[in-house]
Amino acid sequence: MNKFNQFMIDELDLLLTFPQESLMQGLKIHHDAHQSVVNAAERLFAKGMITQPDGGYLTDLGIDLANHARHIHIALKSGMGTH
Repeated sequence: MNKFNQFMIDELDLLLTFPQESLMQGLKIHHDAHQSVVNAAERLFAKGMITQPDGGYLTDLGIDLANHARHIHIALKSGMGTH
């Protein structure tokens, strides 16, 4: 069964925090951030989705995935309360 695990959810959440208005803006994950955010950033970096293990910028792959994550988020959010 395909399900999002907590690591994937943390990574998707982090991808959604990158600014979408400008590709010239990035993120800096501070040392006092929640450990799940730090770990998610390190995993995204290892997968080639961001440029630094503590944030940086989205790579081309990261941009594509962040856009997909935004579409999924919007689609799921728009269906809330319509059941």
